[in-house]
Amino acid sequence: MRKISIIGFFMLRSFIVILAVAVLGGCLYSQQQVQAPLAVEEKVVVATVEPVEPPAPEVVVESVPPVPVVVSQTLGKTIVEPVATVEPPPEPEAEPLLPYWGDFPLSDHPRVDKLYNLYTGNARRTFGRWLERAGRYIPMIQQVFAAEGVPLDLAYLAMIESGFNVRAYSWAHAAGPWQFIESTAKLYGMKNDWWQDQRCDIELATHAAAQHLKYLHKRFDGDWYLAVAAYNAGGGKVRKAIRESNSRDFWTLTEGKVLRDETKNYLPKLIASLKVVKDLEASGFDKLDIEEPFAYETVSIPSSTDLEVVARFCDVDYATIKALNPSLKRWSTPPGISDYQLKVPAGTAEQFNSLYAELPKERRARYHRHQIKSGDTLGGLARKYNIQIDDIITLNNIKNPRALKIGQNLILPLQENFTSLPVDSLADNYQRSYRKTYTVRSGDSLWKIAKRFGVTEKQLRVWNRLGWSNLLKPGQKLAVSKPGSTRVAKKVGPAKKVVYNVQPGDSLWKIGRRFDIELDMIRLWNDLSHGQMLRVGQKLTLMVPVSQQG
Repeated sequence: MRKISIIGFFMLRSFIVILAVAVLGGCLYSQQQVQAPLAVEEKVVVATVEPVEPPAPEVVVESVPPVPVVVSQTLGKTIVEPVATVEPPPEPEAEPLLPYWGDFPLSDHPRVDKLYNLYTGNARRTFGRWLERAGRYIPMIQQVFAAEGVPLDLAYLAMIESGFNVRAYSWAHAAGPWQFIESTAKLYGMKNDWWQDQRCDIELATHAAAQHLKYLHKRFDGDWYLAVAAYNAGGGKVRKAIRESNSRDFWTLTEGKVLRDETKNYLPKLIASLKVVKDLEASGFDKLDIEEPFAYETVSIPSSTDLEVVARFCDVDYATIKALNPSLKRWSTPPGISDYQLKVPAGTAEQFNSLYAELPKERRARYHRHQIKSGDTLGGLARKYNIQIDDIITLNNIKNPRALKIGQNLILPLQENFTSLPVDSLADNYQRSYRKTYTVRSGDSLWKIAKRFGVTEKQLRVWNRLGWSNLLKPGQKLAVSKPGSTRVAKKVGPAKKVVYNVQPGDSLWKIGRRFDIELDMIRLWNDLSHGQMLRVGQKLTLMVPVSQQG
């Protein structure tokens, strides 16, 4: 039994040796097969041992979204390819509340800083209303400026001039959003008569403003700062300031005495305003309720037509038509003008034209303006125009039919169902800014003057730069209202030219009080200087409201 076990052991060992030789031979054969191509190409391969790097730290990947793939089969093979993902487009930046282009140079200066702090501080409420109103007009103004080659940001100059108030009227008799005086307006073809004042037409006035700014820019050799100053003070005044200061730098001119304070702060007001508009959010004006631009169409009016008729055909109220056409002073389009271009609300032109074409010409105007001449009577007017005397009396609120005044305007109702709109529109609808003044008389004191005009002594001192020790002198002129005060025009009719003979004891103050006329207006009409004495028998030209004539 022991012998058999020994024989089995040797047989098992022989089997293991044979098996090992077989495995080793197979490995050698396989190595020769792999290295055979190297021998054929006669290449020497030198094995290099790379240094062993320590294992990289484990990277934890958090919730990577799966990559979309496309699975396809080609020639029996399955191919998995990733699909290129399309990034969503970036969200568009929100449009600014008000457009700012950066095409007008800005400067840092104490005057600018002071006004910027004012606009973002104590005057925030008023300035905010101006900014909200800007949305209605700025797009159109900038469109005109782009066509005229004027910096687009200069559109905000209208905000400095009028706060975008199309009916603004200053103490210097400048009118409209761009505050043109009548003589300058005529240079650019704008009319002002009893029926209309084209200075209040935002489009006409903007074209004129662009042309005037270009002219001043050229006159001052391409300096926009000087051009803007000249828009306020006049080119001659700026030229004089340049000569006196021997400098063309605007900030140097503000240190001199030639320019008024209003002009010295005029350009800084514009720059401070542009700094606000440039970054409304940083200035604290990011919650504005910006007004939408007027949407309108233009229709051609062949002859004088009542605005009430236009409003009825457009299915809107009378006030809407007046708001779209602020240059119209009265109740109708001007007589004697064919093809008058009238603005109507967007989407109403087709309906208006259709209805207007069916309206007889004699029914387009329901009222007629008649100016009283010598010999006129209500009975004669009634017969001439085939109307009732009572209608004339009622419409014009005549208290004494026998006391008609020469030059007085009467509105004659040519049709039944008349309204008071024509008579109401006899008073202008300008929003006037003025500064009331008072000439000190013997016995006056600051306390008496303050009490008379409803202001404080401190206000009088500030407005007139009076120290606590200043004494008043008879004949001294004092401002008794703050600059830029605004009032709506009095409900008075048009004025009539009167030649007045100065009587013994007369003074400008007495004459102005008698006829309810401001003293500065009397001086302007008669080319009188301040302090000039009147002579008995001297003839003065006065534009007296009809209601004050006697």
